[in-house]
Amino acid sequence: MANVTNVTVTCAPVSGGAIALPKTGQTTCFNAAGGAIGCAGTGQDGELQAGIAAPNPRFVVDGTGNCVTDNLTGLMWTRNANLPAGTRTWQQALDFAKLLDLCGFTDWRLPNRRELRSLVNYGVSDNAALLNTQGFTGVQAGFYWTSSSLAAGASKAWVVIMRGDVSSQAKNVTGFVWPVRAGQ
Repeated sequence: MANVTNVTVTCAPVSGGAIALPKTGQTTCFNAAGGAIGCAGTGQDGELQAGIAAPNPRFVVDGTGNCVTDNLTGLMWTRNANLPAGTRTWQQALDFAKLLDLCGFTDWRLPNRRELRSLVNYGVSDNAALLNTQGFTGVQAGFYWTSSSLAAGASKAWVVIMRGDVSSQAKNVTGFVWPVRAGQ
């Protein structure tokens, strides 16, 4: 058996206050088998409705008509969620975003998985259709690349499927590209 040494960890308080997380949009609760149930007393998100409401309007198309600012996260997205008109490998997606010059900005990149998931509303089954009514165009039902590589395997990266699922894909397959920048 290995020797274990006691370690004391001291954590300094973090200033800046609490992070206000957005509502997920989830309004239904489920049993262990996946069937819908009443929410009272479950403690599930459908009952609690925790988080802050999205600002109204949440998404604002800029004056060029090519970019959309998310007033909840401050991120700026390309309005066209299928800008390269088709799918790309992960490296091609990274390169496309890095070379993009749009709306007067050249600091475009692939979103990380948290940023991309921030667009997902878990209260709907078809986020592509919803986002296409919120100022975006070309949002596809398939998967979008994130900049986040899988820690367990450098040959894979995280993807977000527009129905809300997060998965991983081999970097040599093709997926959709949706560039983002820091925005506000």
